[in-house]
Amino acid sequence: MQDPYGSKEDARNFTQGWFGKHMPDMNQTNPFVANYLIQNNIWWIEYAGLSGLRVDTYGYSDSRFLTEWSRRMMEEYPNLNMVGEEWSMRIPVVAHWQTGKQNFDGYVSHMPSMMDFPLNDVLRKALADTDGTYSFTDVYETLSQDYLYPNASNLVLFEGNHDMSRTFSVVNDDPALWRMAMAFTLTAPRIPQLYYGTEILMPSTVKGRDDPSYRHDMPGGWAGDAVNAFTGAGLTSAQRDAQAWLKKLLNWRKTAGVIHHGRMMHYGPEENTYVYFRYDSSGKVMVAFNKNAQPVSLATSRFREMLSGARVGTDVITGQSFALDAATITLPARSVLVLEVK
Repeated sequence: MQDPYGSKEDARNFTQGWFGKHMPDMNQTNPFVANYLIQNNIWWIEYAGLSGLRVDTYGYSDSRFLTEWSRRMMEEYPNLNMVGEEWSMRIPVVAHWQTGKQNFDGYVSHMPSMMDFPLNDVLRKALADTDGTYSFTDVYETLSQDYLYPNASNLVLFEGNHDMSRTFSVVNDDPALWRMAMAFTLTAPRIPQLYYGTEILMPSTVKGRDDPSYRHDMPGGWAGDAVNAFTGAGLTSAQRDAQAWLKKLLNWRKTAGVIHHGRMMHYGPEENTYVYFRYDSSGKVMVAFNKNAQPVSLATSRFREMLSGARVGTDVITGQSFALDAATITLPARSVLVLEVK
């Protein structure tokens, strides 16, 4: 749809062909159908009191319809947030659909947000990698291209979803790597999304497409369930630990305005470590990853732009204090630190 050399026949097939054998497209080029869809969406938002919409397979719809549909939604509900799914790992393809983007083909969007597939992809690959093909450098370089988005901080970063292998299985059932994935998702300059069951390390297959394994019932509340994620009954110690760790991070995040609205500064990854800061006029948070099997000491002088005048960093999970006015800070083996800087 964004190819300057593309065939009109290919574009027609892409937007007018059926998405799947059981998923026919509606003819959005028909003005009566288009108007019905717009009015139907407005009715549901009003009737159900919706605060947001997730729009599946966004780029498959007629682009002129998408312009008018998104305009009408935002005109009617200026405070509504909407996120579109464009499953591409290429940042310009995703950025094309976000409101404010000046597109070469003249396409105008009013869509506030898109799913951040490019960042999700490199995060999972960097954490799962065992042979050096991917690393934190891929995450760093992907974030460095945020200038291509009209509003990168309004993108939705998800650790997993119903169409892909579960994060815990992707990172080889490693709780330490799982914690890194969660910490990044919840502290990066994005709107975070967690997939149900992630908090109890729900597994799946990792090779091929296997929807049933990605979409297991949530344990608890169903007749005959021996495991209950809501009461903790039947959970393993690893599952209980993961749930408690994530709960603590999420509850801290609720009131951490610097994570919601603050700016970001990151430093080029070195030797399987990656450090970034979220900051605003009210405070700073330092996020430091160490994927190594041993502790790593980092020179604090490298981070002087952010640490000038800082004395201590307090781990939001454990409460442990780290001296930030010392010459070095030691990152524990296979860990992520989320430190409130004072």
